[in-house]
Amino acid sequence: MSTNKVIHALYNDDDILMDAVKKVKAEHHHIEEVFCPFPVHGLDKAMGLAPTRLAITAFMYGITGLSVAIWLTWYTMIADWPQDIGGKPSFSWASNMPAFVPILFELTVFFAAHLMVITFYMRSRIWPFKEAENPDPRTTDDHFLMEIPVNGNEEELKALLETTGAVEINVVETH
Repeated sequence: MSTNKVIHALYNDDDILMDAVKKVKAEHHHIEEVFCPFPVHGLDKAMGLAPTRLAITAFMYGITGLSVAIWLTWYTMIADWPQDIGGKPSFSWASNMPAFVPILFELTVFFAAHLMVITFYMRSRIWPFKEAENPDPRTTDDHFLMEIPVNGNEEELKALLETTGAVEINVVETH
């Protein structure tokens, strides 16, 4: 069983954290993770993370929902059980499409929303009954934590982080 050291630098302001991330990245150190109590605009770009493709996934899920809705309205109202409602017979889907718009919209949103939640949990590796990986409970309240792996440069990293405005710097063993 191998152990690795990481440095946890705690900050109490998001602007100070952003400056610290930029300074650490400028010194070519790898930031493993940043734990925040709320989303910080621009943090992903400052850390050098690749842009997400979740919007494309959401669009594909919406198209899937729309396709299911088109098939469902055609099958139930045209093919399986056509009805003469108010003197308007159901001979074709296109002529009755305006009545189906709410169904098309609702199933598009339903598929996109529900499948995106499942995708988010899978992508984040948040499984049912999984234990939290938060290294410090203060990050759920009012502190920000930057986690940097130590590769034989512990003193150099600590000296760098002291210049960034960290309120606390801890060296932690991970398993």
